[in-house]
Amino acid sequence: MFFYQRKILTTLTEEEFRAGYRKAQLIDIREPNEFDGGHILGARNIPLSQFKMRMKEIRPDQPVYLYCQNALRSGRAAQMLRKKGYKQLFQLKGGFKQWTGKIKTKK
Repeated sequence: MFFYQRKILTTLTEEEFRAGYRKAQLIDIREPNEFDGGHILGARNIPLSQFKMRMKEIRPDQPVYLYCQNALRSGRAAQMLRKKGYKQLFQLKGGFKQWTGKIKTKK
């Protein structure tokens, strides 16, 4: 499973992720309470628990940048997307815990 995820999903360092995510769809896979506690500026929250139902919100013709708390759930989300034909899938190495860039929190 792990090796399959590595094949379908490109893991990016924070610098690489930051360089590309503005030209892509940035999806936060975490649950809404985690998202409200802080997320990368510009991210959309589509929790893994709702992912199958909400996958159509993600365009297949654009790169998809995924992240979760520590890069475990984003791999599962990538597998679901790959099955539906999505090709350009990227995840943040180490997940949101490793992010040092701008974040937005809900008060």
